Amino acid sequence: MLIEEIMATDVITLQPTNTVRDALEVMRDKKIRHLPIITEDRTVVGIITDRDLKEVVPSILSDHKAIDIYDIEISTIMTKNPIIGHPMDFVEESAVIFYRNKIGSLPIVSNNKLVGIITETDLLYKYIELTGAHQPGSQLEIRVPDTPGILFEVSKVFHEQKTNVLSVLVYPDKQNISSKILVIRIKTMNPINIIEGLKAGGFEVLWPNFPGLER
Repeated sequence: MLIEEIMATDVITLQPTNTVRDALEVMRDKKIRHLPIITEDRTVVGIITDRDLKEVVPSILSDHKAIDIYDIEISTIMTKNPIIGHPMDFVEESAVIFYRNKIGSLPIVSNNKLVGIITETDLLYKYIELTGAHQPGSQLEIRVPDTPGILFEVSKVFHEQKTNVLSVLVYPDKQNISSKILVIRIKTMNPINIIEGLKAGGFEVLWPNFPGLER
């Protein structure tokens, strides 16, 4: 999946000459936590977050009444030359960038112009969508040999039981490098027949492990 499929395109921005007061008001009114800072030609020159503002705005309990802080230009506190993405980048690769750099948002740029933004919340929701976790169903965890065609063999059980598969994730097996763990979400609230079919096919069902069902 590409970034352009999930990015927000109606990006709220400010310019370097806007003030801390402007940023506070925009974030409060629009209920956002990240503001790309752009020039008049939409070139991204920085980004500011609610955390940045919290670090410079004095607490109401503070003895330091630095009222003038609200009139400071945000160019003085913004993160300059922020990490950016491109609309044709893959969502999975962008998630790695979020994780490695511990950032909360990624301005999306094409032809050196801001065209969108994605946040960690966008990525989390997309993960929920891709895994089908927002839909009623059941989740199975199955240990399978790490061999070509094994997913096809497993899928036969779902076909025989006329059960729709919502998502399939593959994880390494920490206990055995010659195996994989399949995490499969299916569109049924009662997976007992599926579990019995998988076990009859010689597959090890790790979850769910209902009492009375032999592994």
